[in-house]
Amino acid sequence: MSLHSAWLLLLLSVCAGVWSVPIDRNPSPTEAPHEEEKPEENVDTGLYYDRYLREVIEVLETDPHFREKLQTANTEDIKNGRLSKELDLVGHHVRTRLDELKRQEMSRLRMLLKAKLDSTNTQSLQIDHASMLKQFEHLDPHNQNTFEAKDLELLISTATKDLENYDAERHEEFKRYEMLKEHERREYLRGLDQEKREAEEKRMEELKDKHRHHPKVNVPGSVAQLREVWQETDGLDPHEFNPKTFFKLHDTNGDGLLDEQELEALFTKELEKVYNSKNEEDDMMEMEEERLRMREHVMKNVDTNKDRLVTMEEFLKSTQKREFNNPREWETLDDTKPVYTEAELQRFEAELKDKEEELKRRAETLRQEQDLLHERGKALDAQRKEYQQAVLEMSQRQNEQPAAADAKQPPTGPHGELQFHQETNKLEDQEVKTPVEQEADTPNNLPAEPPQNLPTHT
Repeated sequence: MSLHSAWLLLLLSVCAGVWSVPIDRNPSPTEAPHEEEKPEENVDTGLYYDRYLREVIEVLETDPHFREKLQTANTEDIKNGRLSKELDLVGHHVRTRLDELKRQEMSRLRMLLKAKLDSTNTQSLQIDHASMLKQFEHLDPHNQNTFEAKDLELLISTATKDLENYDAERHEEFKRYEMLKEHERREYLRGLDQEKREAEEKRMEELKDKHRHHPKVNVPGSVAQLREVWQETDGLDPHEFNPKTFFKLHDTNGDGLLDEQELEALFTKELEKVYNSKNEEDDMMEMEEERLRMREHVMKNVDTNKDRLVTMEEFLKSTQKREFNNPREWETLDDTKPVYTEAELQRFEAELKDKEEELKRRAETLRQEQDLLHERGKALDAQRKEYQQAVLEMSQRQNEQPAAADAKQPPTGPHGELQFHQETNKLEDQEVKTPVEQEADTPNNLPAEPPQNLPTHT
């Protein structure tokens, strides 16, 4: 088992509240060396800061001093912050890398919060500041640039609390899923006429009855359940069932422990008796909830130190209990009470109605904004057309002005001299006449006087 896995198991066991059994990291020289360690699969913690947690672990295990302290650490050293103080003695390159990881995590959280704010109508919805601040509980937000001992303390304490509540959150998520499914079923039936509604209710009841008819489901962790895995999965004779051999066969990573994923893998055969993804009557979300219930049942009866890990000793002790040989059948979700009450369903439907009304208001606001933008677009389009028309008219006037100037310009001769028309010369001659000439040219319209002193004829 690598030190990385040991450190992760250490942290996960601390998160469960109890230190797990010691792991021999220094095998005796007589043991044959391993040919090559196979890469181990990382167990997803389900935490929203899972990647940050793992990267911090990977960096810390590269420091020889911290690595040595880790091997001798116990639960109290970690929970009281004594191990966190060793962070001051790690190498400079380790601290630098941890500082970089913290800055990346701070940047990631800020981006998530900004996206959440952008997707929320802050004018009509009250911002849940407490929920937003909770996103920063696993680190010190007041120091955004360096990774200090306080950051390691917060990371461990937050992971402790979150992992303890993880299963409860999964159950709550499944409850909301079931309530939503029932709400949609009722709404669907309400929209049908009486004849179709009765036919659909009959069909749904037949599907439920079909789902309830399945082979016997053995109690998880019982001899009947383990022997079935021994026979069908391992291909061994059920009459030769051996708990110690069974444990070693299913300790897939060879660390002497069965973790939660290894345990849940043992329940696959039992779950396949009840659920099939190809069947309309089988719900795969219910199957995962059933798997979680089975694992919790085994942990409750086998994991005596509550560290979320099963040792060989714990497993063998569980086979000596009376419950181990109990042949009773496992009660599935169909055999138990509903995971929600009618009052809880009504509150859930009221929440859905409020959210639906809020979505309608937001949709109406968006529609009004869209109409306003459309009207503004039409006004801008009209202004654009007016501007284009004004530019066109101005261009036409500019083209007409040179043509008019060319029409008024007198023609020129072959050497560039101006040539005038005869009418133009006459006009100029008239313009240069002297006043005397003008007076001579002016006609006399006065009546002629009679001749005087003319001889009188007799």
